Amino acid sequence: MDKTKQEPEEFGSVKISDDVVSIIAGLAATEVKGVAGMSGGIAGGIAELLGKKNLAKGVKVTVGEKEAAVDLYIIVEYGVKIPDVAWEVQDKVKKAIETMTGLDVVEVNIHVQGVNMGKEEDQQDQEKFR
Repeated sequence: MDKTKQEPEEFGSVKISDDVVSIIAGLAATEVKGVAGMSGGIAGGIAELLGKKNLAKGVKVTVGEKEAAVDLYIIVEYGVKIPDVAWEVQDKVKKAIETMTGLDVVEVNIHVQGVNMGKEEDQQDQEKFR
């Protein structure tokens, strides 16, 4: 039997923290065009847009020994096709987690928490009330 490819010896186990998987998922999601950012939840009827330092707060992960499931809470830009953005987020997050961790991602659930109207619209709305 030819042994050109050897299996690595068992030296112990590797456990990847849920926080690490959350950060990978958050970064991958925010790279998708049309995603304004991650949502920290809804306060007073308005979705809270998280900054780059809080990406993991908009992500809930369940990590097992070989599999992971991800729930992402995002805010999209006004005017995008939400299903297209959601599918691209699912694809990028799945690929990023599987590539970086070796875990098998069994599901990526997208929860759209709000729509970012952009700075121009916000400024126009503020000027109306002056």
